[in-house]
Amino acid sequence: MTKKRPDPEPVEPQVFKSVDEIDVAITKLKRRIRDLEQPGVTGGSFRDTDFDRVVISNVRETIRDVFGTNSPEFREHQYIRVMDAAVSASMHKQEVFEHRERGRQRVIAILNGLVSRLEEKKEDLGGPGAAPSTYFDRLNLHPRVLDVSRDLFLDGYHWEAVFAAAKALVNYIKERSGRHDLDGAQLVRTVFSRNAPLLAFNDLSDATDQDEQEGMMHLFEGAVLGIRNPGGHSFPEGPEQRAIEYMSLLSLLAYRVQEATKRRQGP
Repeated sequence: MTKKRPDPEPVEPQVFKSVDEIDVAITKLKRRIRDLEQPGVTGGSFRDTDFDRVVISNVRETIRDVFGTNSPEFREHQYIRVMDAAVSASMHKQEVFEHRERGRQRVIAILNGLVSRLEEKKEDLGGPGAAPSTYFDRLNLHPRVLDVSRDLFLDGYHWEAVFAAAKALVNYIKERSGRHDLDGAQLVRTVFSRNAPLLAFNDLSDATDQDEQEGMMHLFEGAVLGIRNPGGHSFPEGPEQRAIEYMSLLSLLAYRVQEATKRRQGP
């Protein structure tokens, strides 16, 4: 008889009750950023470096401490790592250093993004200089999506905001992959391909990893074909809530682009 797997724990977003509580959380995250910015933090031997064992462990635990074990933030980043590509024993020391340095910058960017989320929550609670709170501002959209869509959305141009977010996502993929020569479906099929991706969502070590990679590729392909391309010619109709759902999807994909590992191509 097959043993039934236990149901996964439900997602529990952290609820901050005061500005002071958020300030403490921001201080903790900024402490981890300072750790990552210390000179020589990417040094060390090929394996078992202090950076990998201690600094990144501290980053994970701080995210858990600030947002909670079952929070979307911790679930998203609980496997955060430094190296931006698979490392082999044949790699030259300088090449390993370069991978680790790029990974360090990526982790810093993730932490800064979490700090930005908390700053927004602080404004919502009425911190110094707080702007009026809106439901849109509480969505915690990826900065690349938020920057191009917020004003449009709040001015009532909901579907124009969706189209702007879709274009921003495509531009972000080009930026991270370096494939500015491609666009649309061809871009995402190349960048997120199952067998030789430029940006990988996992280690691609087995069929399950490859299935995830291919599935994510199709999600991005759907966003391009179903949202970005039609939006350039005619905006769909629908309630504001539907526009928000589209933008939440585009934001999720932007976060996946941010966290994807850039893989080395060719010899």
